[in-house]
Amino acid sequence: MTASDLAVPRAAVAARVREAGAVAVLRLADMRQTLQAAEWLVAGGVTALEVTLTTGGALDAIRELTRRLGDDALVGAGSVLDADAARRSIDAGARFVVSPVFLPEVVEAAHAGGIAAMPGAFTPTEILRAHQAGAEVVKVFPSDALGPAFIKGVLAPMPFLRLMPTGGVTPENVGEWLRAGAVAVGLGSALVDARLVAAGDEAAIVERARRVAAAVRAARTQGGAAA
Repeated sequence: MTASDLAVPRAAVAARVREAGAVAVLRLADMRQTLQAAEWLVAGGVTALEVTLTTGGALDAIRELTRRLGDDALVGAGSVLDADAARRSIDAGARFVVSPVFLPEVVEAAHAGGIAAMPGAFTPTEILRAHQAGAEVVKVFPSDALGPAFIKGVLAPMPFLRLMPTGGVTPENVGEWLRAGAVAVGLGSALVDARLVAAGDEAAIVERARRVAAAVRAARTQGGAAA
């Protein structure tokens, strides 16, 4: 299989992330909670799921979610900090890997395995270097220190970038980030509250997911970044 053969599924995954508009970051106590929260999120309309490798049983959870959800959700791995972790995530069935930082070796390992890479970056220079390395989407992190105006400002001279702010994104401000030009947003505890999951509060998680999905649709209607 050649690099060009692998580029098509990677592009398809990136397109699905952009279409979803929101990626739920699952950083929970164990595999049971991760599986449960994922099902609730999908029921609420959030279908792109990032299982962080800091979660207990993360790789087993990715494997099981991929089996259970099939095409109903896009499952990836988060907090991927080296090439070996990327390869193990690929073996578990992850369709994309997300990092809090930009590490070329992680992007290369992801692409070698035929999946999308979404490395983290903070400055315009880091963002551009991640893009030049082939990142399908660049995670702007931690975005709570920057704000939606930063996304708009970076995209003004570099409109070709595909940015996903993560950190400080809530169901209430999803639209602000998308209207600023982000192709998607990453939501952690503001969407997947570990206390609510541990308490088994399905209704609360489903409702948050519905609000996020509705905010994505509204922002797209109002002129946010196209899917």
